[in-house]
Amino acid sequence: MTHDGTTRLTARPSVRHLVACRCRAVTEARWFAVGVFALIIANAVVLGVETYSGVVDRWHDELKLIEYGFLAAFATEILLRACAHADRPGDFFRDPWNLFDLAVVLSAALPAVRENATVLRLLRLARVLRAARFLPQLRIVLVAVARSLPGTVSFLLVGALLLYVYAMVGWVFFADDDPEHYGSIGRAVLTLFLLMTLDGLGDAVRAGLEISRWSILYYASYVLLGSFVLVNVLIGVVITSLDEAREMEQEAERREGGGHAAAVAGAAASRERHLRDRIAEARRALDRLEESLDPDLLPAPRENPTEAPAPPTPGHT
Repeated sequence: MTHDGTTRLTARPSVRHLVACRCRAVTEARWFAVGVFALIIANAVVLGVETYSGVVDRWHDELKLIEYGFLAAFATEILLRACAHADRPGDFFRDPWNLFDLAVVLSAALPAVRENATVLRLLRLARVLRAARFLPQLRIVLVAVARSLPGTVSFLLVGALLLYVYAMVGWVFFADDDPEHYGSIGRAVLTLFLLMTLDGLGDAVRAGLEISRWSILYYASYVLLGSFVLVNVLIGVVITSLDEAREMEQEAERREGGGHAAAVAGAAASRERHLRDRIAEARRALDRLEESLDPDLLPAPRENPTEAPAPPTPGHT
């Protein structure tokens, strides 16, 4: 409310915006990332120590207390990250790493999980995977592996079809002479699967030549298709996914940088508007003060500004 009775709205930063800015300053600091990464590594070390029964029997209570400390630290980290998105809550849930961290931390508080030691250990082990969040190259590799899964499934289908066809051909031609490796479709598939890695290929070719000279065509075509073509196709799928994951990471960094710059610019504009309103209010207050002064109390203006004032006459006060 101003002095003249009118209401004036001043653009002030909201509480959520201030909380988000303060928490974002913490979560984006280098010491915060280094500290969380050190906690993840320490958690992994404690998990390894717990595999020694003697240590667990002697330091059971201490290890349990350390586990509670890790859980509290990770919960605090997730809370700070969530508060850093207080002005844009949707962005927090759009980040798959935030969802993964939230699921890992919250699942440890479920009663069914706490009662199952095996599941609890697996969830604690999942915390180690959070180290990928602070290693950009490892994060890109994991995203690439996830994006290559559809192509990998197609590769597995083609590879299974190739294995089945060649296993049937091998059973037809080599089952009687080499029943140990081709006596059934299952043995033939296992033999060819091991040959896909080129392990024992020389022994298989020599054994085939003893049966028939035409077996060289069988093994040569299978190695060419199974070990060279299919494996190179799989490598191509993974490399393509790796390039896509790298582009996604760069786009996310540009988008995050743009959002942070927009937030900083918005805060600066808000402060500028607030300062401008304060200046305008001060000017209006000065204008009202001048209007409220009594004109009779002001000195009368002289007709000739250069003329000195007449001295007072003697005896006149």
